[in-house]
Amino acid sequence: MASGGPGLESLVDQIISVITSDGRNIVGTLRGFDQATNIILDESHERVYSTKEGVQQLVLGLYIIRGDNISVVGEVDEELDARLDLSKLRAHPLKPVIH
Repeated sequence: MASGGPGLESLVDQIISVITSDGRNIVGTLRGFDQATNIILDESHERVYSTKEGVQQLVLGLYIIRGDNISVVGEVDEELDARLDLSKLRAHPLKPVIH
């Protein structure tokens, strides 16, 4: 593994949430990354938010996200995440990041 970004080393084998530049929220276990901050997620899923119905979780499995498509990477608090009832959660979908 190369030094893809500050702090990513400490997140390997941890569950993370990635917000992409097109507004997607992908959650999975960080398995690796490279100097361009391309990341590999295992057991991943996309969380699709809606104001009309609960959060949909689309299974992605093993997934690679290009570094130039990543806006935010954050660690997931597994205990708090497990207590969330995503079927009752309503939210506006994120809009794409505009540079």
